[in-house]
Amino acid sequence: MNSTSPITLEQTKNRKMTAILKKVIVGLILTSFIAGTIWLVYYFIQRSQKPVIVYRTETPFITDIIKKTVATGAIVPRREVQIKPQVSGVIEALYVEPGQQVKAGQLIAKVRVVQNLAGKNTDLRAINNAENQLETARANFENARIEKQRGEQLFAQKAISQQELTRLQLEYNLRKEALATAERDLAIIQQNALQNSGRISNEVYSTLDGTVLDVPVKAGSSVVERSNFNEGTTIAVIADMNSLIFEGKIDESEVGKIKEGMLLNLTIGAIPDKTFQAQLEYIAPKGKSEEGAVKFDIRAKVLLAPGDYLRAGYSANADIVLDSRRQVLAIKESTLQFGKKDSVFVEVQTADQQFEKRLVKTGLSDGINVEILSGISKTDRLKVPDAKEKQN
Repeated sequence: MNSTSPITLEQTKNRKMTAILKKVIVGLILTSFIAGTIWLVYYFIQRSQKPVIVYRTETPFITDIIKKTVATGAIVPRREVQIKPQVSGVIEALYVEPGQQVKAGQLIAKVRVVQNLAGKNTDLRAINNAENQLETARANFENARIEKQRGEQLFAQKAISQQELTRLQLEYNLRKEALATAERDLAIIQQNALQNSGRISNEVYSTLDGTVLDVPVKAGSSVVERSNFNEGTTIAVIADMNSLIFEGKIDESEVGKIKEGMLLNLTIGAIPDKTFQAQLEYIAPKGKSEEGAVKFDIRAKVLLAPGDYLRAGYSANADIVLDSRRQVLAIKESTLQFGKKDSVFVEVQTADQQFEKRLVKTGLSDGINVEILSGISKTDRLKVPDAKEKQN
């Protein structure tokens, strides 16, 4: 009996410890199960609740509404001419520079004509040909004169008919005109040959009062005369800077809304702090396709105040006022909503986050603000449909 007692006590202790561990484990499992059940219940309750949506509101206000369109273009002189020489040669002297004021008839430059040997030979051949043609024309004329005199004598003797006499007189007149033409041709060729001899200088004069914008050549530069086959070398560009215009383009969707006589507000990139006035005076009757869009050319007279000065070539934007309203009740276009049959309404706040629909009558819009003619007052608070926040 004594040998088995210690074993029995040890077993008893192990059994008690095992029982206690089982109770602890079962307690932990039950606690975890209860906690998980409570969390799941709370989660599903939270998921079932809808968040509260709070809409932002705005109030009507008094403002000016101006509907306008924009045309892009540049400031250019109304009159701008390119001065070109009448003969080819070398610039012997220049008497003007860019920015200088000139008068019509003022000397601009002097061109020295340089004639080469080939040119001289050409002039000699032309003179010889013209002299030969003159001698031929003189001989034909003398022969026609003699035939005419003989015909008049025969007609007086009734030896030839009136028709034959008329033919002889017509031949005489033609030969007389041919002789005069040959004499003029010879004189012109002789005069040209004298001018091309290199002993004279061609003087170039301004054709209008204005400002010299550019002198693209220098003394010693070769120039080519203006002709039917060559536009010639430009010696100077002169423009009247007291008469400026705005040349621009406007989209086809806006051209039907403008008319001659409308005022334009010009914004010039080089002078951002000042606005200039212009008056529309021309709208092109035909549009031009540019980059997939049809645009129409417009022109407006720039109205310069005393002391104003603009340079040619300034890029500018023209704001064309199509319509305007002064100090009218307006709202943001974002608060407008559209219903069936083109009805327009807003939602007016009646209580905390409670709104009612109310039809409104709108007027002029500038794309951001819209005029309200009837339907709401200045004190109403309007719902902004797309401006909302979620609150739990």
